[in-house]
Amino acid sequence: MPLEPLSQKEIEDRLTELPGWSVADDRLTRSYRLANHFAATALVMHIAQIQDELDHHSDLTLGYNTVDLSVNTHSVGGALTHLDFGLARRVEEIAPTHGVR
Repeated sequence: MPLEPLSQKEIEDRLTELPGWSVADDRLTRSYRLANHFAATALVMHIAQIQDELDHHSDLTLGYNTVDLSVNTHSVGGALTHLDFGLARRVEEIAPTHGVR
């Protein structure tokens, strides 16, 4: 089955399951604030591992104690797909273990 962009309704429904996530400029985005730089760096490394497992990669920005993530699916013209929301769910599963505030 070919990968298809999600409809606006599907995006809105999936966002209700991901508090803290939003859509901006056709990208699914989330910012995390952590206790310190080491915790933020550890979260980035863990996200990178998940992305490699899924073979679906986001843009990550590491600040002193922040991590910003944004993702869409390039292979469907930069639209949002189930892959983006799958990545977001996996990140949400591990974020609390890194002390996200």
